[in-house]
Amino acid sequence: MTETNFMTDGSDLISLETDPVRKDLLQRIQHTLDKIRPYIQADGGDVYLVGYADGIVTVTMAGACNGCMVIDSTLNDGIKAILMDEVPEVHDVRLLETNNYNEFNPYY
Repeated sequence: MTETNFMTDGSDLISLETDPVRKDLLQRIQHTLDKIRPYIQADGGDVYLVGYADGIVTVTMAGACNGCMVIDSTLNDGIKAILMDEVPEVHDVRLLETNNYNEFNPYY
């Protein structure tokens, strides 16, 4: 599988996908993130689908989530747990952080 990365709500990632099975998978991942999003936004943050490859979903967190001390808990106990429960193909969720210079750095 190929990995494509976008910093959007996931719609670009999904619309550019040509494989119908993978497109359906990305739509299910995005749908699940959309269900989680209001709870994260209530605390001033947000979550975006960045990519998917080999069972690993990559997301980025924005707003108040940047620099938050409980981001690991939000990622592992919230986003990862729910995605793995609702989308069986998902085996892990990883965070892609951005720094002040808008460069991407993987955070595992």
